[in-house]
Amino acid sequence: MTRLEIALALREIGELLLAIGENPFRARAYLRGAESLELLDSDLSALLEESRLTDIPGIGSALAAQIGEIAATGRSTLLTSLRSRLPPGVLELRRLPGLTVRKIAALHDALGIASLDGLRLACEAGRLREVKGFGEKTERKILAAITAASGRSSKALLHRATNWAQYLLEHVRASPAVARAEIAGDLRRGMETIARLDLVAASAEPAVALEHFLRSPLAARTLERDAAHASVMLQEGLPATLWIAHPSEFGSVLVLRTGSPAHVAGLDGLVGSFKEEREVYASQGLPLIPPELRENEGEIEAARAGELPDDLLTLPDLTGFVHCHTTDSDGKARLEKMVREAEAMGAGFITITDHSASAYYARGLSIERLEAQWVEIARLQERVTVRILRGTEADILADGSLDYPDAILERMDVIIASIHSRLGMDRDQMTARLVRALRHPLFKIWGHPLGRLLERRPPLECRLEEVLDVAASTRTAIEINGDPRRLDLEPRWIRAARERGIPLVIATDAHSVGGLRNARYGVTMARRGWARRREVLNAQPTEVFRRAVRPTG
Repeated sequence: MTRLEIALALREIGELLLAIGENPFRARAYLRGAESLELLDSDLSALLEESRLTDIPGIGSALAAQIGEIAATGRSTLLTSLRSRLPPGVLELRRLPGLTVRKIAALHDALGIASLDGLRLACEAGRLREVKGFGEKTERKILAAITAASGRSSKALLHRATNWAQYLLEHVRASPAVARAEIAGDLRRGMETIARLDLVAASAEPAVALEHFLRSPLAARTLERDAAHASVMLQEGLPATLWIAHPSEFGSVLVLRTGSPAHVAGLDGLVGSFKEEREVYASQGLPLIPPELRENEGEIEAARAGELPDDLLTLPDLTGFVHCHTTDSDGKARLEKMVREAEAMGAGFITITDHSASAYYARGLSIERLEAQWVEIARLQERVTVRILRGTEADILADGSLDYPDAILERMDVIIASIHSRLGMDRDQMTARLVRALRHPLFKIWGHPLGRLLERRPPLECRLEEVLDVAASTRTAIEINGDPRRLDLEPRWIRAARERGIPLVIATDAHSVGGLRNARYGVTMARRGWARRREVLNAQPTEVFRRAVRPTG
């Protein structure tokens, strides 16, 4: 079984344990383990062979045993047992308010209901009221809940959507009827949140390819199907569509299903059938436009004028990891483990920037603890080749001053300054706070600038154009935070920063060794903001980066 198939089994175990009222800590351990496998970049087969599964963050001995069983036999005894104890469709039906496992079991025993569609049909036929414990009023409420659920736009964060899409892509490519396939849609353009997954496959046997797609283990139910496409609802509640193209038209369909509607409209119609995307753009006298730029925000005009960036930032351009936390504050990995992982990944440097003293909620470091960390860094530096830059993520306090005295800040290699508290200040207060902070001579990198948490917390209020002007005048760098829950700044403000000549930094905001891989999402956001390699400080040699950000510079 593949890594993602095993992750899917662990996720189902966790959700079924929650459904039966099992210890929530045990259930969530399976859900965390599933996410760890979904995000895993290492070779799972090698970890299995070397009995090193517990090296994966979130995987303990019990989970390692489950993974080993599934990998060896293709099944899980625990999952089989849980499925036998619960009615079919319980995970899908439990999402409706008021439907307990006991009620779902009663509906299944009486009416054979095992899916949301089956429940809707039974409600519309007035059959639920025939079941003991379900009256006409309950039936109406359940039908209203189904209708509301079907009208809601559920979205997935970029990293989760990427993993599900990659799994679907591997599944589609496994069909003998598919010549080639790629991810398309909002995900290929790197949008922060994804409402639907889109894939495009080239096939001379569309019916066979679509049937194979519909059998994906991720699919909960089929939404629609015709001769050229099929849509399913994934078990995670996100719709996914496979579009079929004849091999000779693959490029044309991929362009059509990748670009925003406005971008596609700006191409003056897709005339002709082309096997490759490059041929589609060449037919209109344009170079290939990178997927992340296909938003109709000037990219077509720039391409026609020969001004499209040909050196957009790429992940291999990065020379070091910026904004990394350890167990000294709120990280999950010790200093040496973070450094060793950065070294193994080929980084030239890593910045250790644990939280400052005022961040009590994140075990911020007192001056004494900070100095003890510096001693540990010095000792570790003698045993590793990757350069360790000592620093802090200093809180920007309510009055715009920085946490820690200047005498301490001056001794660091790098200072990332961020806002973590008093986020509800009004526009004028927040602007004044940021302006004062940016004018501090030791402030070199502005961390997750607008403090947003996707789908949870909006950006803070400030007059950002004014703040960016100050950042430009002080030559303060702005980080593009790659934490998929943040992805801050958004592309339009990245472009505004670039127009002012403000240096950029791709930050991982890593709180674990796995978090170092957040760099890929930061790069995606940078590309959407048209960022070039030369505009990103940590795409430069280590010494160039260090000189640019050192507090005494």
